[in-house]
Amino acid sequence: MISDIPSEEPKRNFKKDLPLTLGISALYLIISYFLVGYKTDQLVLIGIFNALYYLSAITRKFIIGFSIFIVYWIIYDYMKAFPNYNYNPVHIADLYNFEKSVFGIEQGKVLLTPNEYWLLHTNAFLDVLTGFFYLMWIPVPLAFAAYLFFTNKKYFLYFLLTFVWANLLGFVVYYLYPAAPPWYVQQHGFDFIAGTPGNTAGLARFDHFFNIELFKSIYAKGSNVFAAMPSLHSAYPLIVVYYAFKGKFKKANIFFVIVMVGIWFAAVYTSHHYLSDVLAGITTALVGIFSFNWLKERKPLANFIERMLKLIS
Repeated sequence: MISDIPSEEPKRNFKKDLPLTLGISALYLIISYFLVGYKTDQLVLIGIFNALYYLSAITRKFIIGFSIFIVYWIIYDYMKAFPNYNYNPVHIADLYNFEKSVFGIEQGKVLLTPNEYWLLHTNAFLDVLTGFFYLMWIPVPLAFAAYLFFTNKKYFLYFLLTFVWANLLGFVVYYLYPAAPPWYVQQHGFDFIAGTPGNTAGLARFDHFFNIELFKSIYAKGSNVFAAMPSLHSAYPLIVVYYAFKGKFKKANIFFVIVMVGIWFAAVYTSHHYLSDVLAGITTALVGIFSFNWLKERKPLANFIERMLKLIS
């Protein structure tokens, strides 16, 4: 396995790296300040990166590998500075009517979207269950990536690069097709209101059940309300399942599949996404997976992967 290849990294005096890492850290903080303002999250990120880089050889390799994910996080955060509704009209009524016409559910004599149907049929069990599923959309991929780092570094890089690539594809759609989530229609109707803050929507019921403000704090940091299509929450677990099956995780695959389906359902149940958004997210993941499999055989990306393998092995 690639992960068993001995390190070819020469011995170095890592004190010489201090100007570079501190310079990159300072540049990141300065750019962030002017684009999105100062946040304690930025200092935490810088602190974690530098601590792991200098702590030991293994932590340095770990954080170098995870820098791929850090790049994604920074791009996502910087999207706040460039709202997609400044570049294309936001789809609100047309997306809502499409959802109802294709996936509508009859309730009496009224045709409802799946979100509206579940809004009328909520219960505490589903509120808690969907909340737990939605909490897994980042921890599960990160934990899976960490496991791959220690067991199969080649798949570790493949997984992270596919993850980021699928996100970039999704970001392109965000800007080409800005879309309001179901909860926006429920609260604001079909009128476009620029700068609308993030909202916990149905996940507020999870917070209320436990008398906490977990999801409230998470969605207060959202980059853009009008980025519901595609649902990248729905794309992430599919990428995990793909690599889990390739890695023959056996019983763990059952867990990953349950989490995947649970997140898909939770996205609709909590009114964060239409079923159309979920299907678009699934499509984005599939396009990301298959296009990455093609790209990784091309020389530029293949060379990058080989260089990264040498750095983290």
